[in-house]
Amino acid sequence: MAKELKTNAMRFLDKNNIEYKINIYECEEFIDGVTVAEKLGQPMEEAFKTLVAQGKSGNYYCFLLPVAMELDLKKAAKSVGEKSVELLHVKDITKVTGYVRGGCTPIGMKKQFMTVVHSSAEELELFYISGGRIGTQIQLSPQELVKAIRGKFEDIVM
Repeated sequence: MAKELKTNAMRFLDKNNIEYKINIYECEEFIDGVTVAEKLGQPMEEAFKTLVAQGKSGNYYCFLLPVAMELDLKKAAKSVGEKSVELLHVKDITKVTGYVRGGCTPIGMKKQFMTVVHSSAEELELFYISGGRIGTQIQLSPQELVKAIRGKFEDIVM
């Protein structure tokens, strides 16, 4: 892939010698993860979305969960040692992460935030996450991702 087409997420993976595959799909604006998975014929349990939340302390956190599931804010807060967390407003996503809505991924952000990946990923050999821009996905090992970003697996869904 040409150097200028790489996202910060891909550069991070390259730097850390993590194997990944890129999926490009036609999309000019945000579409939800379920629609993307259906469009690409991917099992819903292998396609993950990235949600960013802010804790009562003011710290930011990333949560990765299957696209068809909903984040349980109480479980999410407990997983990061907060009393509560609130999802980031859409207007703040780019300012906080450096990514746009629909292209947000836990790797290559302006700052590495504590990341919790839903425990179902622990059993998967590979999964799909955003590649750092709309229309781009990365397929990689959840275990390698969690190790590289010092994240953890926990049950964070309803």
